Amino acid sequence: MYSEDDLLPLSGLQHMAFCERQWALIHLEQQWEENRLTADGRVLHERVHQMTEELRQDLLVVRGLPLHSFQLGVSGQADVVEFSRVELKPIPGSARTGVELGGRAGWWSIEPVEYKRGKAKRGGCDRVQLCAQAMCLEEMFGVAIAQGSLFYGTNRRRTVVRLSSDLRRQTEALALRMHQLFELRHTPRPVFMAGCASCSLKEGCLPERLGAGRPVASYYKTCLRED
Repeated sequence: MYSEDDLLPLSGLQHMAFCERQWALIHLEQQWEENRLTADGRVLHERVHQMTEELRQDLLVVRGLPLHSFQLGVSGQADVVEFSRVELKPIPGSARTGVELGGRAGWWSIEPVEYKRGKAKRGGCDRVQLCAQAMCLEEMFGVAIAQGSLFYGTNRRRTVVRLSSDLRRQTEALALRMHQLFELRHTPRPVFMAGCASCSLKEGCLPERLGAGRPVASYYKTCLRED
């Protein structure tokens, strides 16, 4: 269990799932370059991260809910958390799937919804971020959450994500690795991959030149030839 002072940004788990070096450049070296994709995403999240509540009959929609998990060692903010009123009370001795909300009648199930500007990414980094949000909510409310949803702006549809044991283990492993790199203050070497083309940090990261593990002398010779 981590302390409050140890909590790292939950959003960093998505960076970790995509590329450890990207996480380190952003969260250790404080590098950030914005492109069209990141600008669109920032504007989208600025809208949904304003703390509001909206009740639609048996559905309570909360935007911008603060999140934390001392088990994962992360904190952040949810785009949307949906509380749905359910009929049955929790069964004694079983995992709680519903909670009581102060001032509101009945029992409520919980589902996080993460908004993304584009389409689903390869590697499942969006699912890891969503799973971390669900695990935060489970810890905060003492409830079991079976699924969450990703809403992609490209097709304007939700993708339901089952929070499986494998996804939870992956999320826990990435959170642990994130804390290890933070303690070491270590930035991993670049690994050139297809996703580098759309990364806003590509120019500073130099994955094509440094990712192959070439000697420094060879790198400088290449730069001189290009100049």
